[in-house]
Amino acid sequence: MLETCPRRAFDPWRPLRAWLTELPIQDVRTAQRLCWAIPAQCPFARTLRLFGRPVLRIPPLCHLNPLYDELMIVRLHALEYLAARGEDVTRYCH
Repeated sequence: MLETCPRRAFDPWRPLRAWLTELPIQDVRTAQRLCWAIPAQCPFARTLRLFGRPVLRIPPLCHLNPLYDELMIVRLHALEYLAARGEDVTRYCH
């Protein structure tokens, strides 16, 4: 019985995903900049209020970003790098 190869969907983001996933973090300054540049929480989630009552809730849109998972991985690697060098990483977690 012959097995067919699964079709691979075209992914134009694949080169950038691979580059982000393999991004080397080799110094503290780069790790700190990455932690400040990549937010820990989605900055787009909002609840609009009118006269103190919620009128409209805008859901987090970060998951629509095709590179969201890779950016979170880069941020995690930067935090791990800083923690391994004894830096307090709690200041990057808000």
